[in-house]
Amino acid sequence: MLVSLSGVTPRTLHRCADLATELVRRRVPLSVLHVARTEDGPVTAWVRARREAGDSVLLHGYDHSVLPTHRAVQLGRKAEFAALPAHEARLRLIAAKAALDTTGVQVDGFAPPRWLASQGTLQALREHGFSLCADLVAVRNLHTGEVTRARVQEFTSQSHRTETVRCFALVLAAARAARRGGLVRLDIDAGDLARPGLRQALFDAVDVALENRAFGSTYGSLRHVAAA
Repeated sequence: MLVSLSGVTPRTLHRCADLATELVRRRVPLSVLHVARTEDGPVTAWVRARREAGDSVLLHGYDHSVLPTHRAVQLGRKAEFAALPAHEARLRLIAAKAALDTTGVQVDGFAPPRWLASQGTLQALREHGFSLCADLVAVRNLHTGEVTRARVQEFTSQSHRTETVRCFALVLAAARAARRGGLVRLDIDAGDLARPGLRQALFDAVDVALENRAFGSTYGSLRHVAAA
C-alpha cells in the first residue's frame, strides 16, 4: 500500500504533520509529492525531515502555474507534464533538479501533476536518470521498462453533495485491491485534509487495507525492489 500526499504549503503544513503522525501510528510510511522550489522555507525543511525519517519524496513538477504553450485546450486543472514534448520536459526537469540541488532535497522518482505524463516526459525522465515514474494508472520502472498496473485512488471531491458516496467507493476500492493482493495506491491533497469526511475516508481506506493483509510501503521502496 502506497499513501501519497501533495499540495504541501505553509498553510497546510500542520495538517500534513498530523497526517504523518497518524500514519506512523499505523506503521505506514508516507510518499510526499514535492514541487521543486528554490526557497529553503518550512515546507522544504519538513520534506527533508520526512525523507530522513524514512518516508519517500517524489518530484511533483516544477511550475504548476504555467500551461504548455502549444496546448489548444485548457483543462480545468493544470497538468504541467501531460502533453509536453521531450525537449520542453527536459528544460523543466533541468530547472527542477537545479532547485532540488539548491535546497538539498533528494527524490526517489517522479509523479507528474494530476498523475499525467506524456511520452516526451517519460523520455526526458530517462535521460535525466530518473528510475521511476508514478502516473494515474501505473508505476513505471524507467530503467527496466517494468510496469506495475494500479490506479491511484484520489481522496478528493468536487462537490459536498457527492462526497459521502465517493468516500464510500474509495474505501471499497482499497479493500477490494488489498483482498486481491494487488497494489493499493491512495492519494490526498493537503488542502483536502481540512475536510473531515475525506480525511477520515483516507484513514478508513488505510485501515481496511491493513486488515486485508496489505502493508505500508513507499514509491522509493518500489524503486529499490525493482532494481534488486
